[in-house]
Amino acid sequence: MPEKLLNYEELLGQEVQHTPAEYWPNLLQLVRLFRETVTLNPAAQSFRQGWQETMSGQTQDIAHLWEGIDAE
Repeated sequence: MPEKLLNYEELLGQEVQHTPAEYWPNLLQLVRLFRETVTLNPAAQSFRQGWQETMSGQTQDIAHLWEGIDAE
């Protein structure tokens, strides 16, 4: 593993160790949420999800999506 990556692992580990144990469940939840928001789903999975949402009626009118946006 590259040295720079190991350094980040070390730093993250140190931060966890300096965090009181009673906060670890919340910290774990934050890390998981962060990972989920920065990781892209494969295109096929994204398409399947979009198709499933469309077929189940989970859509919004395009005009509604632009409400409140001042695009000039």
